[in-house]
Amino acid sequence: MADTITAHISDLQGSALAVAIDASGHHLIGDEPIEQGGANKGPTPFDLLNSALGACSAMTIRWYAERKGWPLNHVNVEIDYRKTMRAGEPAPTSHFTKHIDIVGPLLTPEQRAKLLDVAERCPVHQVLTGKIEIETVAVNR
Repeated sequence: MADTITAHISDLQGSALAVAIDASGHHLIGDEPIEQGGANKGPTPFDLLNSALGACSAMTIRWYAERKGWPLNHVNVEIDYRKTMRAGEPAPTSHFTKHIDIVGPLLTPEQRAKLLDVAERCPVHQVLTGKIEIETVAVNR
């Protein structure tokens, strides 16, 4: 994996909040729902975050099963995200729930358990549960 992965995001005409996203040559649109002031032209930033976690989990499970030669037919991942405020805490806690459906009638219970364990180690999961630093740099033109 490269040391730096860059995504380019710029505002998009047609919605007060829509953005054009260029990630590794793939083009996406992000926006907010109409009730939040957007035009609902694309997924919200949290939709994209959920999707990143789910996609990475599914890909990691498939990669591991393929590497081991295990009879995995299909994997479905659904991610729920919510914030909770706990008494005495200065900030809300972000909570992700991964619902993982592993389809493979010939998989053993041990193989299924290992695949769930592997999902915990997908790279996006590791980033979200690890130490994160975000630096903001102004570019003046």
